Amino acid sequence: MADTVLDTDAEYDALVVGGGVAGLTAATFLARADLATLVVAGDESILRRNAHLENVPGFPAGVDPRLYADMLREQAGRADAEIRPGLVEGITGESGGFTAAVDDGSAVTAARVVAASWADADYLDGLGVAIRDAGSKRYVADHDLGRTSVDGVYAAGRIAERYHQAVVAAGHGAEAAITLLHDAEVPFYHDWVVPEGYFTDRGREVPPGCEEITASEQARRAAESRETMREHFAEPHDDRQRTHRASSTTTSGASTPSGTTPATAPGSGTAEGDD
Repeated sequence: MADTVLDTDAEYDALVVGGGVAGLTAATFLARADLATLVVAGDESILRRNAHLENVPGFPAGVDPRLYADMLREQAGRADAEIRPGLVEGITGESGGFTAAVDDGSAVTAARVVAASWADADYLDGLGVAIRDAGSKRYVADHDLGRTSVDGVYAAGRIAERYHQAVVAAGHGAEAAITLLHDAEVPFYHDWVVPEGYFTDRGREVPPGCEEITASEQARRAAESRETMREHFAEPHDDRQRTHRASSTTTSGASTPSGTTPATAPGSGTAEGDD
């Protein structure tokens, strides 16, 4: 576990509830800013049920959704975020000292919380976070840039009623994380990696969150990124596409066993899913 940097007695600077696109993106930004970050990842991301992801920038021909989800998880881990399985059952406390009860019987303390756990908001009820009930769905009322009605609690992605698209969830996860950094007064300018001299050649100090690297280090990182991508795309992903986790019903009313895909499977060729 990384050392905490916020001036509290909590185990973690930030707890991210949910291991989907929004949660993992938020965790990546928080951990890269040196916050001790824990992700509690519960149910499978709906993203993994899609057939092919075709509208995320940077993948001209699309990408396997399960591979994309795995890459997001790897990226958060590379940033030094800790990721563990589990469901958060309830949270108590206040900004600077939240305690989360996890379904394995453990308790986690964190200075700040990011809720990114679509479609579960019940664990926030004890904090008095403003919720909008919409039939079977419950959305966290997102007031400004991921902030909620409770200080120190943020919401990211679909749970904050953002559009149900992967790229929107990723963007809002990053936005909520950066808002948290500013609210916690963590020294932060931009998360940029720039060539050596970008700032210092103009007599400026390298701002917090930024990094200047030499040409040789730039070449090393570029080579590592190419090799990493080659490894990820060398073979088809091991996991089969599963439209639903339990038995489902096709549009004609016929039952379809879990793990098989009807000809008109929801998500075919789409990029829906955030958490």
